[in-house]
Amino acid sequence: MGLLIPLLGLRDALLAAPLFIGLERALPKERGQKLLRPDWVNDAAYLIFNRWFISFGTALLLLPVLAYPLVPASVRAAVGAQNEWLQVFEIVVLADFFFYIAHRAFHTVPWLWRFHAIHHSIEHMDWLAGSRVHPIDQILTKGGSFVPCIVLGFSNEALATYATLYFLHSVLLHSNVRISLGPLRWLIAAPQFHHWHHSREPEAWNKNFAGQIALFDVLFGTAYMPSGQWTKAYGIDDPVPHTYVNQLAYPFRSERNRLEIPAE
Repeated sequence: MGLLIPLLGLRDALLAAPLFIGLERALPKERGQKLLRPDWVNDAAYLIFNRWFISFGTALLLLPVLAYPLVPASVRAAVGAQNEWLQVFEIVVLADFFFYIAHRAFHTVPWLWRFHAIHHSIEHMDWLAGSRVHPIDQILTKGGSFVPCIVLGFSNEALATYATLYFLHSVLLHSNVRISLGPLRWLIAAPQFHHWHHSREPEAWNKNFAGQIALFDVLFGTAYMPSGQWTKAYGIDDPVPHTYVNQLAYPFRSERNRLEIPAE
């Protein structure tokens, strides 16, 4: 078992960029949105620097799990011996279930929302937007999703394949593309599903928490996706600053100091 959860680096993101930029040009949700839209420098900083914080923090979460296995070796061996694609399917279901729980907690627990508000301060959806996530938010949600999979003994190859699929899917969900899956939209998360999650419209607040399996939101009563409709505006009213360093510090400010953040 590897010591670290597979995490994709800057090179992988840049290799994927032409694919998603091409999709945004071919199937745009917002026509005329510029490639270098507002706040792109800030989001590029997340893309470049966040992976170091996340890799270190995730490794710390894994250390006790690796030192004190919670599942018998025979069970881990049996799980890891399954067909790789069956393992990937099982990881998707298991990881997204725990992601749903963690993501919902970040919306409902006030001190967690301070961190998650950074991600929801996005006002322009595109392939780069999904990079804007506070490192502590990422560490806790990734830990909550991946640690159970590590504990159960899924193979490194299956985890690596899942990590690649998750990364590509996450970029797609935030992209400026008009893609819906018809009836399957209630089973698999698509851009229309996740764009509503980032909506400014009150009806869509605290909805669509799943990262990959929209069915979880259907089952738990948190799905919101009006047929054939897309949200028209993104963002939140919280006074989140617009620069990378200030956004990293934002959750640690007192409530009074957060409210007094000047416009940048």
